[in-house]
Amino acid sequence: MPTPTKGPRLGGGPAHERLILANLATALFEHKRITTTEAKAKRLRPLAERLVTFAKRGDLHARRRVLTVVRDKSVVHELFVEIAPQMAERQGGYTRITKIGPRKGDNAPMAVIELVLEPVSPKQAVVREATKAAQKAAPKAEEAPAEETTVEETPAEGTTEATDAPEAEAADTKDEADKA
Repeated sequence: MPTPTKGPRLGGGPAHERLILANLATALFEHKRITTTEAKAKRLRPLAERLVTFAKRGDLHARRRVLTVVRDKSVVHELFVEIAPQMAERQGGYTRITKIGPRKGDNAPMAVIELVLEPVSPKQAVVREATKAAQKAAPKAEEAPAEETTVEETPAEGTTEATDAPEAEAADTKDEADKA
């Protein structure tokens, strides 16, 4: 049994709320953009995103799961055939909520919820590929310093003294140049 939402429901009871959200989802997929109150838009977003995820799968079981919410077969067909292929490259965030001014009659805060149909920008794709490449290179980079440290830990003692001697000689030559 799902946990009830906090605060008052959108309709009178849970069944009425499910019907309201189903009608809003149907209208969203049919028109691709609807204007509603902020509370309804915020409650619709997770449902619509889940339905788009089902549509991206595209199998018969997913179609039947979507048909339990969206009762209009033509809208479900449009979701699976037109909307889902446009969302194929997108990993999430299929909807966008934009707040607009209050409604004239009762001053309710209004919002526009719309499907994000723009293709994913190439910059995001490049960044995603770069992070994958960095993750693949990270294990190789961790192995390489371990080998280098074993080489660096075994220097001869005579070499450290030899490096100190030229510095001392350079300081002596500066002192002699200053005296002259």
